[in-house]
Formats: sequence, structure tokens, C-alpha cells
Amino acid sequence: MTAKPAKARRLIVLGSTGSIGTNTLNVVDHLNRTAAASIQVVGLAAGRNAKTLIEQARWFKVKHVAIADAAQSQAVREALPDCTVFAGPDSALKLVKEVEATDCAAAIVGAAGLASTLGAIRLGLTISLSNKETLVAAGELVRPMLQASGATIIPVDSEHSAIFQCLNAHRSGETSQTRPPIKRIVLTASGGPFRATDKQTMDNATVDQALRHPTWSMGPKVSIDSATMMNKTLEVVEAHWLFDLPGEKIDLLVHPESVVHSFVEFTDNSTLAQLGPPDMRTPIQYALTYPNRVGGCSDAMDWSTLRGLSFEPVDFTRFKAPKLAYRVIEAGGTAGAVLNAANEVAVKAFLERRIPFGRIVELADEALSQIPVQPLDGLEAVTEADRQAREWVENRLAEQSMTPARS
Repeated sequence: MTAKPAKARRLIVLGSTGSIGTNTLNVVDHLNRTAAASIQVVGLAAGRNAKTLIEQARWFKVKHVAIADAAQSQAVREALPDCTVFAGPDSALKLVKEVEATDCAAAIVGAAGLASTLGAIRLGLTISLSNKETLVAAGELVRPMLQASGATIIPVDSEHSAIFQCLNAHRSGETSQTRPPIKRIVLTASGGPFRATDKQTMDNATVDQALRHPTWSMGPKVSIDSATMMNKTLEVVEAHWLFDLPGEKIDLLVHPESVVHSFVEFTDNSTLAQLGPPDMRTPIQYALTYPNRVGGCSDAMDWSTLRGLSFEPVDFTRFKAPKLAYRVIEAGGTAGAVLNAANEVAVKAFLERRIPFGRIVELADEALSQIPVQPLDGLEAVTEADRQAREWVENRLAEQSMTPARS
């Protein structure tokens, strides 16, 4: 008897035109073409890139799209006359609420993706999460939401995906324990473009230099976060909420080859690690097909060409951002929302050449120190902390006469 094909999963991609979003759609196309999985894309949300959004909607025959830049909505409607088009800052949330889906790829960068991701959680969807800010800013809200709705979060960041895979590999052999006896988890960092750069040179780096990541191809915001190592700051806080671990059990190591994506040390001192080429399609596919593994669209490791793997501690005198993660975890409440918002404004100012590179983390640190932490008792508290932090940093930028970053 021929087995019936599995029912197609219905996927919304939030942030479809960004780096993670486009890679997600590449993986979906691969899975559908190879019959490895059946995934129907039922909704796409973008920020400003109307041209790519239109192309994606046509390719995947999507009937519902959202664009945050309302000024471009008419062009999208004209190009996609058979589509329902949501427009404006809350368009992604409207899409999530209106379109029947089983899965959601949450790939909008920054706090802009928070409301729509929380909306997907409330609806009980299976969420492939690459939006760090959801857990950094609102981790205390997310946990009870997951329990109430039955939603599932599967991490897409390569580091958190690696930890998730290692823990699942351990659990597969356990029958008496619901949680592996973890000694610590270690998130690896490439070190970014300034891994071996002295502090003075790094603090005065140009925008072009900061965007030149040696390993990964990412959007500008994430690339700058990698250069300051603020991405590791956010990842430590995210790991705290994803894996229910205290800060003292979450460590960092610099690993320039980006082959070991992270590892778990257990209490018996054994270690499990997840390795692979630096290709985001691998963790994306794992999230979309979990708990199954199917033929991948990324390249396999060529072990015959690998000559070594190196590790080194983080130099906290040059990279001060990661220490902020442990302050956020200890403070709780709105601290994560403050740090995230302050960093977003500072990164934007650097990309606009309004501040030098070295000021990015300083501003985030100052905001975290100056803005009182409040209890996180609802989304309104997150929104208010976000607003206060953005306003505080903008006021600091207005007060200070800063030397513009070089072009």
C-alpha cells in the first residue's frame, strides 16, 4: 500500500527579504523540490524591500503579504493584484493573526520583530526563531506564553541550534531524566573582523571595515553586532531563556574557523559538539524539519581539507559587550529590552557615521546603567523600556559633539 503524503505545513516567513528570510525560502524550495518535506508558504512579511517581496510572493504563489513601509504598499498591491496586502508598522502582526498557519519563521531583525513573534507564540505555532530580541527583551513573558499556548520554539541561530541538537542527541539515549545533567554550555564566536585588531584601531574602525565579516554573510545590523561582539551578548541572554540556565553555566570561546558551532559539557565532563560548514541553511533546515533529518541543500564538511580547529578566550578588555549579558540576566525585568534598544540606536548611528565604532557598546552600557530596571509584567513594560532606551541614547547623541566615523 502506498503511504499517504504528509499533510503540508503552512509557513509564514517574517522578515522574508533579509538574509535569514531568503535562506529560509531557499531551504523550503529545496525541501519541496526534493520531496523531503511538504511546506506551503502562506504568508510573507518584509520591511522595505518591496521588489524582493513581490518576487518571492510570485515564486511561492503566496496570497498574503505584509510590508512595514506603508509608502510602498500601493506598488505591492499593483504588482500582486490577487494578494491581500497588509501595510504599516503592525503589518507583520496582522499577517500572523489573519493567516491560518502551522509554522512561523521569525526572522525580522531587532525589536521590530517582537510583536509579530509574540503573536505567533500566542497562536501556538511552531516557531523557527532567529529573532534574538524576542527572548532578550521579553524572555520572562515568553515562557508562560509557551506553556499556555502549546507553541514550540526551535532556535535557528547557529550557536543555539548547535546546543539544541546536542541536548536532543543526549536525550535520545535517556529514559529516566527529562533534563540532561549540564555542567555548562559554550557558545562559540568567530571573533568577527576585529578578532586580532588592537583596541585603538578597532575603536576608530570605518563602517566598511566593521561590515567585513570574515566568515558569515549577514545584514548590516547583525554584521556590526558581530564586530562589537554584541551578538554574543544577546546570544548569552537568549541561551539563558532557551535552555533555562543561569549565567554562570553559559560561557563563550572564540573559534575563528566557525566549524564548531557550540558545545555542551555534562557533569561527567564529557562533551557533545555540533560541527558543520558556516552555512545558515543547515540550522534553518533542521528547524523546519525537526525532529527529522533529511537531505540538505548546504555543502557537507570536507574533512580532508581541515587542518585544525583553534579556540581562544574572549578578550574582555577589547570586547566589553559580552559582560553586559550577565548583568542583564542578573537584573532581569526590563534590562534586556533596555540593552537591546540602546544597542539598536547606537548601531544605526554608527552606520550613519554619526559616532565612532568604539562608542556603540559604550552607549549601550551607559543606558543599561542609567535607566532603572522595571518588572516585566506585560508587553507594555517591554515597549516602554524600549522607548525610554531609544530616547535616552538619542538625547546623548544630541548632547555630545562626536567625531563622525570615517567613510
